[in-house]
Amino acid sequence: MKAVFISDAHLDGSACEGYRYVMRFLDSLKGSADEIFIVGDFFDFWFSDKNSVYPGFYDIVEKLLEIKKSGTNISFFEGNHDFFLDDYFAKYGIKVFPDAATIDLDGKKLFVSHGDTVDDSNTAYLLLRRVLRSRLFYAIQKKMSSRILWRISRMMSKISRSRNDEARSSDRLAARMSTFAMKKFEKGFDAVVMGHCHCPTLERNVINNRMKTFAILGDWIRHYSYLVYEDGEFVMKRYHFTRDL
Repeated sequence: MKAVFISDAHLDGSACEGYRYVMRFLDSLKGSADEIFIVGDFFDFWFSDKNSVYPGFYDIVEKLLEIKKSGTNISFFEGNHDFFLDDYFAKYGIKVFPDAATIDLDGKKLFVSHGDTVDDSNTAYLLLRRVLRSRLFYAIQKKMSSRILWRISRMMSKISRSRNDEARSSDRLAARMSTFAMKKFEKGFDAVVMGHCHCPTLERNVINNRMKTFAILGDWIRHYSYLVYEDGEFVMKRYHFTRDL
C-alpha cells in the first residue's frame, strides 16, 4: 500500500508556478500510488456547476481524472478555500470529505483533516466558515453565474491568503495542532494528518508501546512538501529534491 498526502497548493489558475509543479508531481504518481489524499486548499477557490469548472483549473482537473481512471483512488478533504467539491467530483468516483474523517491504512487508524477548525479561539473565522458552508449560502451561489462567482472568489481568496499566511505558518498554530494530535492518540488513533498550517512537520511518539505519527503537510507555495505512507512507514518529502525533509 502506497498513499500520498498533499495539501495547500492554493492553485488559482494555470499561469501560477505551483500549477506546473503540481501537474508534474501528479504525473509522477500515476501507476505508483494506490491512494492520493488531497487534504484541503488544493484550489485557492472553488465554485462549479455539475459540468464545468473554472477554465484555469481545467488541465489539473483532467489530470486528476486521468489518474483516477488509471486505478489510483483519490480523496479530497475540503479546506477553507475549496468546498462544495462533491457537486463536481462525486460523479467520477472521487471521494469528498467536507470535514475530518477516519481513514484505515493497513490496519492503522488515521485522523485526517484540513485542520482549519483546530484553533477554536478564532471564533470569527469559525462563524464565517459555518456561513459559507451553510445551505443558504449554497443555494445563493447556485443562483449566481459562474463567471461572477469566479471573479468574486479570486478577489476574496487573495485577500484571505494575504491576511492569514503568517497566522497559518505560526509556531502557535503548529503547537495547537500537536496538542490536538496527542488527544487523538489517546483515543486510539495511530496517526493524525493535517494541512492548513503551511509548516511541514513530522513527529513520532511511542505511546502505550505503539508508534504514533503526527504530520502537518506544509504547502506547494514555498515548501513543495508531501507525505508518503508505504510499507507501514510515514515519510515527509519535498518534490524538488525527492528526498526526506
